[in-house]
Amino acid sequence: MLQPKKTKHRKGQKGRSRKRTVETRGTRLSFGSFGLQALSMSYLDGKQIEAVRKSISHFTKRGGKVWIRVFPDKPISQRPPELTMGGGKGSVDHYVFPVKPGRVLFELDGLPEKTALEALKNAAYKLPVKTRIIRK
Repeated sequence: MLQPKKTKHRKGQKGRSRKRTVETRGTRLSFGSFGLQALSMSYLDGKQIEAVRKSISHFTKRGGKVWIRVFPDKPISQRPPELTMGGGKGSVDHYVFPVKPGRVLFELDGLPEKTALEALKNAAYKLPVKTRIIRK
C-alpha cells in the first residue's frame, strides 16, 4: 500500500472541498501516449491506486510502461468505534490523494491502441471518480 516514508507533521487537517474547483497542475499527458483523466472530485487511497496498477499490469501482461501520476500523502485520522467524546484526535488510519477534475491519474505507453484503451477502461472501474481516456 502506498504511503509516505516520512512526513513533516503526523496528523493533518481536513481542509476545504470547494465545489467548482478544477485542477491546474497535472492536466496534460507528460510521459505516455494514453492516460486516465479524472472528471469529478474524490479522495484516492493507496489501496485503490494499487488496485488500478495491478489491473493495468494484469491486462497488458506486463507489457508497455505505466506511470502513476498521483501519490497519497494526505493523512486521514480515525477514532476507534464506540469511544466517548473527548480524548483528542484519533490516530492516522490511512493516506489519501485529493483528486480534482482534470488531473491525469495514470499514463500508458508502448502498447497497441486497442490494448491500451481496454486496459484503461478496465482500470476506471476500480476508481471512485468519473474518468475519461485521453490520448496524445
